[in-house]
Amino acid sequence: MEDYLVRALAFNDEVRAFSVRSTNAVQEAQTRHYTWPTASAALGRSMTAGVMMGSMLKNDEKLTVTINGGGPIGQIIVDANGKGEVRGYVTNPQTHFDLNEHGKLDVRRAVGTNGALNVVKDIGMRDFFTGSTPIVSGELGEDFTYYFVTSEQVPSAVGLGVLVNPDNTIKAAGGFIIQLMPGASEETISAIEQHLGAMQPVSTLIDKGLSPEQLLEEVLGEDNIRVIDRMPVEFKCHCGKEKFSTAIKGLGNAEIDSMIKEDNGAEVECHFCREKYHFSAEELAALKQ
Repeated sequence: MEDYLVRALAFNDEVRAFSVRSTNAVQEAQTRHYTWPTASAALGRSMTAGVMMGSMLKNDEKLTVTINGGGPIGQIIVDANGKGEVRGYVTNPQTHFDLNEHGKLDVRRAVGTNGALNVVKDIGMRDFFTGSTPIVSGELGEDFTYYFVTSEQVPSAVGLGVLVNPDNTIKAAGGFIIQLMPGASEETISAIEQHLGAMQPVSTLIDKGLSPEQLLEEVLGEDNIRVIDRMPVEFKCHCGKEKFSTAIKGLGNAEIDSMIKEDNGAEVECHFCREKYHFSAEELAALKQ
């Protein structure tokens, strides 16, 4: 099934909602980084949240989410834009633990709870928007909820789920973000709280094959939603040899000379997609200024 995201309004436009199926994008990341199950769940949840946050931007605007909770997985880095494109990686992709007391992948243990969730938005202006909140859970859904409420002052509920097969491939991934618009009534807030309290875990619903639209119906009620649009979602990296050429130039002539003398060239690897780019000694020499 294809990955896609829906944007919707609900409860007479008192609520805006986002939902996504991100299985293929998370699988692409798992394949490229060979993440083990707990790392896959942490990275997948972060990418799922990131691509929904990206959909709140305009096409060429982009954001970077950095999560560092002090746990053994290290940093989680996710880039997303307003076109449904997302990429991500973790410092230590081969991180895995036994299931937690609830029989779930122990994402909290991998991520840690002593650190911060940072969001940097590039919306084409001179200054970037930067928001940062402490890690409050390590399970990530609650952490993104806390970020929206605290840093952006938007009452929100974030649900994220990733299921991993025994062979480490991704069985299913997806999630939702529900946000109250200014002036939302107490009746609406109460109804959403009731739905959230009664619904099954996101991973269970994704495992059942629910579409993004059906996931929102579970959260908000079937008759309360008005879908605004749908957007394809994909893992996409924007690296390239030209970008690495610029980075190498920035190292300065002395460092470039060192590369030529010691290695007779250079090979660089993109953190996000693990694509490798080779520079010959002649190519390096041409980059000197």
